[in-house]
Amino acid sequence: MIRRNARLRREYLYRKGLEGKEKAIYEKKRKIKNALAEGKTLPTELRGEAAELRHELELDDTKTSELKTHIDDEYANAGVRDPKILLTSSRDPSSRLTQFVKELRLVFPNSQRINRGNAVVKDIVEAARANDITDIVVVHEHRGEPDGLIVSHLPYGPTAYFGLSNCVLRHDIGSDKIGTMSEAYPHLIFDNFQSTLGNRLRNILKYLFPVPKDDSRRVMTFANRSDVISFRHHVYKKQGHKQVELTEVGPRFEMKLYQIRLGTLDMTEADNEWVLRPFMNTAKKRKAL
Repeated sequence: MIRRNARLRREYLYRKGLEGKEKAIYEKKRKIKNALAEGKTLPTELRGEAAELRHELELDDTKTSELKTHIDDEYANAGVRDPKILLTSSRDPSSRLTQFVKELRLVFPNSQRINRGNAVVKDIVEAARANDITDIVVVHEHRGEPDGLIVSHLPYGPTAYFGLSNCVLRHDIGSDKIGTMSEAYPHLIFDNFQSTLGNRLRNILKYLFPVPKDDSRRVMTFANRSDVISFRHHVYKKQGHKQVELTEVGPRFEMKLYQIRLGTLDMTEADNEWVLRPFMNTAKKRKAL
């Protein structure tokens, strides 16, 4: 199993290493194809290799229609089968963090919570791969308050790191109708994820949840405001033809993305796809998501 995982990882890294070269060739073919379609002169920098590129266009025209990247490999099986999530916490969790992780287990369908104990990250990832786990979610705390969330997609990545704030547990919301939490597959609402990074983050969060049924009355909202993501969890009832009653189920919290790495949780040498740098927040008009 270890050899197989190492081989698959090498093949993935090899395909990822070819992306720069393939992207350059793809752009050249696209320019030649557009010039031929519009009846314009070929770009000067491509005239030396235009004959070879035109021959490749005639042989395989599909390469210029869509360029695949490592992101396609990461989520190639997403949607084919329901995700399986392994949920754990930092070592020696407080009672509040333990309760928060229990509530997250009900937030993510098909998730399984394990006690961290003395297990190291490498052993957790290997056990997850052996049991066909698709994602690992790790929650951290500071002085009893949840302050960090890690989402790592298997088997290739990516791994997203979030800071948590304003965590409110279910029974702290104060709703009289809180009741038991539904375990139906929820509908998802993503608000204001417009940039390339926003779409990337939306995919990371979206594929944590299976496809819901049309009649599901459970809704989870990820709302982006100034690069701070607010998570809310509701169920609804139809009071009439045009009236809907929302009931917040909880928990609720705010998420702040600060890093995305191209690898799994145990890969310390993985490249950074995006990192929140100092002074990025000072530019009021510049928003990452």
